[in-house]
Amino acid sequence: MTQVRPNISTGQPEIRQLDDSAINRIAAGEVVERPASAVKELMENALDAGATRIEIAVADGGKTLIRVTDDGHGILPAQLPLALARHATSKIDGSDLLNIHSFGFRGEALPSLGAVGRLTITSRAKEASEAAMIRCYGGRTDPVRPAALSRGTVVELRDLFHATPARLKFLRTDRAENQSIGETVRRLAMADPFVSFILRDVSGGGEGRVTFRADAETGDLFEALRARLAAVLGRDFADNAVKIDAEREAFHLTGYAALPTYSRGSSVAQYLFVNGRPVTDKLFVGALRAAYSDFLSRDRYPAAVLFLNVQPQMVDVNVHPAKSEVRFRDPGTARGLIISALRHALAEAGHRASSTVASATLGAFRPEPMDAPRIYQMDRPGAGFQRPAGTTLAAAYQAQAPGFAELGPAWSARVEPMAEATPDLERLPLGAARAQVHENYIVAQTADGIVIVDQHAAHERLVYERLKAQMAEKGVPAQALLIPEIVTLSESDAQRLLDVAEALHRIGLTIEPFGPGTIAVRETPAPLGEVNAEALLKDVLDELADEGDSQMVQARIDAILSRMACHGSIRSGRRMRSEEMNALLRDMEATPHSGQCNHGRPTYVELKLADIERLFGRRG
Repeated sequence: MTQVRPNISTGQPEIRQLDDSAINRIAAGEVVERPASAVKELMENALDAGATRIEIAVADGGKTLIRVTDDGHGILPAQLPLALARHATSKIDGSDLLNIHSFGFRGEALPSLGAVGRLTITSRAKEASEAAMIRCYGGRTDPVRPAALSRGTVVELRDLFHATPARLKFLRTDRAENQSIGETVRRLAMADPFVSFILRDVSGGGEGRVTFRADAETGDLFEALRARLAAVLGRDFADNAVKIDAEREAFHLTGYAALPTYSRGSSVAQYLFVNGRPVTDKLFVGALRAAYSDFLSRDRYPAAVLFLNVQPQMVDVNVHPAKSEVRFRDPGTARGLIISALRHALAEAGHRASSTVASATLGAFRPEPMDAPRIYQMDRPGAGFQRPAGTTLAAAYQAQAPGFAELGPAWSARVEPMAEATPDLERLPLGAARAQVHENYIVAQTADGIVIVDQHAAHERLVYERLKAQMAEKGVPAQALLIPEIVTLSESDAQRLLDVAEALHRIGLTIEPFGPGTIAVRETPAPLGEVNAEALLKDVLDELADEGDSQMVQARIDAILSRMACHGSIRSGRRMRSEEMNALLRDMEATPHSGQCNHGRPTYVELKLADIERLFGRRG
């Protein structure tokens, strides 16, 4: 790397070589943005070394101390100076920069850390008779000397950015940096369920406190991964996620994706790993949204942890210095695999809805503390006792179960007479219909609890799925324009549309070239009615820029079908006979995605008998 400076005598710029210390500090600016970046680099080195246990200790948000201890294969004493040399690595031989099978390969992390902090590496290789240590302060490396260590490697980084104090001003509070470090550790812990991870905050000295721990899991890959995700993301995610395992050409996708009813208000629960490396990728975000577009409203986000494995030659992991971004040789295949695998897995989930819906329902039923003492049956009132007024009762009901009391006099319920033989129905997932409440909610009895169904939302989903199936079987009808609409675009935009003309034709939008930069629109999708062809094409172009292909027209058609389904479904307020209610329950059991309405809300709630008994104090 060179630097240009003015020549004082001639005024001409003078080229000179930067020294190694400056080069390393510049590299550190690319690789080590903050303490979490240093933790990531050191943890990846430990994983590449075959570690089965990694312990991370930090102080003051990683600003004064980062220590990573592993039980990997270690470094030979003679190799320690090379570990601190730029572009020296054991990960690749340099002959093929796309054939990457490890986390780190640039050979920049350790020398960069040594350039901006006080770095000490202590290591004992499996074949070595003793451990050795090397120090690097401000880019200056001390000689190797003997040390005490039973196995593995300990990398200790103190006073991060002491050599570049201006960088310290850009760091956030200790708490914020600790949160970022914790997120980094959790991400890498998801990718390796057979490795133990421990994160400690030692700001106060001593052993400190454990802020994150994930012990090595056992079993096959999916069993171990599910247990690890439960430890990292919580049991709710693991209980409400479906397994993903799909292949297409050179790509293999595994992981877990949450049911639509377990959605989030932001994208914080979306994780993608490419060949084990956590990455942020616009293609992945777009594919996730497309896969769930039929189940979630625009303000809700799916939760998923997905691992995409591909031959190293098919993906460039050398795009970003911190290796946080990748570039696929065939992005369309990768995106298509993610969308189809998720949709298939969600369809196989059938009528299943998130178990957290039941938890929220039980929480709504639990009584709130009341200021006035309760009146129990055994507290017989005296002659002066008067029944509380209706408004008083309503207030009491509202305190115990918010949202119910305001229904007041409009409460209504119609109990269906029990059929003579219903045990067979009760053993089915959604049970046997027993009552209809408020002409909108079906109450069914199962073998071990009850199910409450929103009849309108459930039937709306059933009609919608039926319409989609018919559309898929017969295709999207197109309406021919009497006079083709001519749309003028740039030549590059026109070509991008013509490249996907066949796909657009399958969903009713027919376009043809009409000279340089000009498109003739001959047919538009019939379900959309009258459309502005120019606006439609520009919307398609926007989506091509964002997602890599266009689902927008299909999304518009789906929206029309959803609206038709709403008008064609059982309305709220309609009384249903017993056989109609049971028929609806059976249809739900047989129809994919019937556990949520077209906007991702649950269509039913299941309460187990044990939970109901706890509400009434019958169980502890």
